[in-house]
Order: sequence, then C-alpha cells, then structure tokens
Amino acid sequence: MSSSQEVHKNVILLPQTNQLIGLYSIIRDQETKRGDFVFYSDRIIRLLVEEGLNQLPVETATINCHGGQVYQGAKFLGKICGVSIVRAGESMEMGLRDCCRSVRIGKILIQRDEETALPKLFYEKLPEDISDRYVFLLDPMLATGGSAMMAVEVLLSRGVQMNRIFFLNLLAAPEGIKAFQEKYPEVKIITGGIDEKLDEDKYIVPGLGDFGDRYYCI
Repeated sequence: MSSSQEVHKNVILLPQTNQLIGLYSIIRDQETKRGDFVFYSDRIIRLLVEEGLNQLPVETATINCHGGQVYQGAKFLGKICGVSIVRAGESMEMGLRDCCRSVRIGKILIQRDEETALPKLFYEKLPEDISDRYVFLLDPMLATGGSAMMAVEVLLSRGVQMNRIFFLNLLAAPEGIKAFQEKYPEVKIITGGIDEKLDEDKYIVPGLGDFGDRYYCI
C-alpha cells in the first residue's frame, strides 16, 4: 500500500487505493442502505484514526522480548483525546475507541444561527486537562469549515496548542481546506477524500449527502 500523501502543508490525504475508492463508492451511492452505510463509513473512520495516530510523536524505546532478546521499538509521547462536533462527529467516536482504549472524549455543539446564518456555539464539554493533550477533532465533512474553525477556537481558548490539533474528516472541499489553512496553518487536516467544490448552497460536490442523517437515519 502506498503511504499517505501530503497534498498541502499539513493536509494529509489517505492513500487512494482501490479498496478505499471502493468504500467511498458504497457510501456515496444514494441507494446504499443505512446498515451498509454505517459499516463502510466505520471502516473509513478507522483508517482515519490510524493515520492520525501515525502523526503523533514517539520516542525510542528498548523492549525486552522472550528469550533474552531486545527490540528497538517506539513509545508514544503525550496523551490524546477526541472531541466530536455534535451530531455527525459522534459517529467517529467508536473508531477512536477501537484504537485507543479508555480514550477521553469531549463534545462541542455548534449550530447555524437562523438570523445570521453563521455558526454559533451552543455547548461544550471537554476534559479538564485538554491543554496537555493531543486532540483529534472529529467531524465527517469539511465543507465551508465554519463549524470546525469555531471548534478550533474553543480548543485554543482552553489552552490547546494549534500544532496538537488533528482534524479528521471523511470528505473535504477545496474551499474549506483553503479557509482552514489560512486561519489555522498548524492544524493538521487528515481526510479520506478531497472533492471537486462546493455548490451554490455550500454542499460538497459530488459529496455523499447529509452524513449525520444517513448514519443515524433521522
């Protein structure tokens, strides 16, 4: 398998293998039933989490093996936590838990203000020691980037260092990446796919529909 690709500064795209393209072909299909959508989305989420873990710093560790053998390995530096942007981001929490047992997870609720059409913070619940952690920010779609950028503002206000934030998403639009990079150049975006553009209604093209609705069937 080819290695992940850095397509912009601090934008990591999962290797576009036949397997990954096949997974996206399933979840993009409007005829795909909810059970299959959830199953194959979860597979992609697991790949995103694994790549996020690949980006964490490590230090050399000497391991004593059976039979008196020694292995020169590695040990992660620092603690991590997940922060999901409610509601759709919660779909990515289990993928993180599958890879990191007992991981702390916070939540941020951001909704569009009906009067101004701008994102508005409604709720946050984060680990008290989040400023000491590497943070995996979880939201399946990066369209305009408005909600994610507000979430980053919340994290920064809690003392999280910008270069310790990793934004994991399944699909990103070039416009959202550009806006995000200009405002937060040290935040790493880890995505499974970069689509063509946003349409006039700010939906990703070709996209996959409303991820939260399809995942939770509400």
